[in-house]
Amino acid sequence: MLVKQILQSKADQSVATIRPDLSISEAISILSKKRIGALVVSETGKDAAGVISERDIVREIGIRGTGLLNDSVKTIMSSNVICCAEEETADQVLTKMTNGRFRHMPVLCNGEMIGLISIGDVVKARLSELDMEKQALEGMIMGH
Repeated sequence: MLVKQILQSKADQSVATIRPDLSISEAISILSKKRIGALVVSETGKDAAGVISERDIVREIGIRGTGLLNDSVKTIMSSNVICCAEEETADQVLTKMTNGRFRHMPVLCNGEMIGLISIGDVVKARLSELDMEKQALEGMIMGH
């Protein structure tokens, strides 16, 4: 399955972003309201300067304490963002996510962000694909 197909299957295809100069507490508020695990850090909504996730926030609170909540997002965001293209396969994306130990990946087309996929999106797509293959094999075995 291609990333393009995974994006099309998502109920909400919008990408939640936050500017790098906003506070970590503002990021927490957005994550909580939207019930999501990560935000793309972006000045324009079309670029991916970084990603800030629940894990980033919890890790930094553990190290620095809650005083960091007024700091800007750019102080703790992951700035080495690995992105993918619409033409990449679910397996390619899973490999990147597993090797990089991250769960959210911006999707770029011609240098612009067009979506965000999570490891959950990719696993769901792969499970669907495997189920279709299983049904096809069962059909062949049964002579359908």
